[in-house]
Amino acid sequence: MSEFASFGGSEEEYATVRKHQAEVEADPDNFESWENYIKSCETLDGGLNRNSSPQALSTFRDAYDRFLHKFPLLFGYWKKYADMEFNIAGPESAEMVYERGCASITNSVDLWTDYCSFKMETTHDPQIVRDLFERGASLVGLDFLAHPFWDKYIEYEERQEAQDRIYAIHERVIRIPLHQYARYYERFRSLSHTRPLTEVVSADVLGRFQAEVQAETAAQGSGARPELEVERDIRGKIDAMYYEIFTSTQQEVSKRWTYESEIKRPYFHVTELEHTQLNNWRKYLDFEESEGDFNRAVSLYERCLVTCAFYDEFWFRYARWMAAQDGKNEEVRNIYIRASIFVPVSRPGIRMQWAYFEEGYGRADIALDIHAAILMKLSDCIEVIVSWAHVQRRQNGLDAAIQVYRDHIDAPTVDLYTKAALVAEWAFLLWKAKGSADEARAVFLKNSQWYGDSLVFWEKWLAFELDQSTTGTEEKETAERIKSVFDNFRSKSRLSIAVKRELAREYMNYLVQRGGKEAMKIFLEVDREMFGPASVSTAAKSTAGAKENGAPEGELDGVSKQKAESRLLAFYEAHAEPNTAAQGPADFN
Repeated sequence: MSEFASFGGSEEEYATVRKHQAEVEADPDNFESWENYIKSCETLDGGLNRNSSPQALSTFRDAYDRFLHKFPLLFGYWKKYADMEFNIAGPESAEMVYERGCASITNSVDLWTDYCSFKMETTHDPQIVRDLFERGASLVGLDFLAHPFWDKYIEYEERQEAQDRIYAIHERVIRIPLHQYARYYERFRSLSHTRPLTEVVSADVLGRFQAEVQAETAAQGSGARPELEVERDIRGKIDAMYYEIFTSTQQEVSKRWTYESEIKRPYFHVTELEHTQLNNWRKYLDFEESEGDFNRAVSLYERCLVTCAFYDEFWFRYARWMAAQDGKNEEVRNIYIRASIFVPVSRPGIRMQWAYFEEGYGRADIALDIHAAILMKLSDCIEVIVSWAHVQRRQNGLDAAIQVYRDHIDAPTVDLYTKAALVAEWAFLLWKAKGSADEARAVFLKNSQWYGDSLVFWEKWLAFELDQSTTGTEEKETAERIKSVFDNFRSKSRLSIAVKRELAREYMNYLVQRGGKEAMKIFLEVDREMFGPASVSTAAKSTAGAKENGAPEGELDGVSKQKAESRLLAFYEAHAEPNTAAQGPADFN
């Protein structure tokens, strides 16, 4: 008998659990595998209950905890987890799950409504229940679709027969632009006519209306009037005041309806959103920001970042908007922390922005730790390595930055193409930060034998030489160096003709735009050799010769290299400015 079966449940049930657990571990981003894993745990022992085996309960809880750590925004699973804990272990255990869920997805109207409903049924102290409702109201009360929450709050007070509180909730809700604003106003009007004047409005407002009615009566010269008539006039003024509030709320609803009606998926899901949906969120945020209400803007951002949790552009936007508010550094930090939970690490930009934020506020050690954490998952990500090197340069000097490059060039987890790019970055660091073109050039020269098949390496070397001074006596020397780089590229690189032609065009552009009197002779030679037919193309003959010598086809045609280098090229395009480009390595002394 197996260890699992000895605790209860069949071996077949646990075998199914192990199977789905292995699928999850092999592909943690596969949502279907997670669902299968969860379902297999829920059905252990024929369905979990208070009498289930400790092993089954432990397996179930571990699965749910791992699942909701991976997908914390799935409010329905928090509710399901809490329900199961209630059946297994009672209200205290269920409440712990609700608290975790509401901390993970603070602005879920559905989850807060379910939590408050649970509390209504399991707690006899009205103040505890009301405190929970107020916590929920502070987080979801402004949501355009918050009516289920407010309905539940009103329902609770109706059970308590607390008419004053029912009225107070309605008086509060009619000011909020909600999807179902009109029915709250109608109920509010009915309630207001049944409440004493002292409860309908504040003492200041009531005193003002009483004074107005007295003044109007005096102006008419009608003398004393019956108390009921005076109250009727006062209530008329109160109705008019609240009607103005209603019409204002109605206008606010109308302004938002344009955007709300376009939201097709107001909840989190792992599938991608349509471009029209993303664009609608952008426009809605533009609108809410322009309205100037901080709380409403925060509420909308929080809603948006449930639906768009995987899209770093909205986290960037939220952090930048929050940073523009006074004294909100901790809120900004919290946004970056949350973004790092949801945005896939394969898009490290938001994490790097967090590192820059921490460095900017004097916490360089945290910035370095963030870079290190990213590289634990993306060991050969050039963008992050370069960024880390520059944090070190800014904080600890040039040698510390160079050491970052050395460490990664020597690391067995970093591939050849990444190392080639880092060598080029090292050279640029020596040139741009130290101001030594000679040292940078030496780095390129000493490493060309190791990275001669990297297009990025040659592109950066050529770009370096093209950016050198070409005035006066140095012009001829610079032209010779540029030609030397290109000639070395043609002779040493085993990249495909198509790839070589990309760099040839760069060189030919230089000859046309900056070349001397003899430049067109060189131009025509390069044009013939790189773009001529096979019978006259030196590049074609050299590639064919390399194939005959038995070099691997993938290295000669450059296809596999182009795929491997595509992300490097994208990085360089994003960092085209020399003063912002990442910098890199050279010889290995």
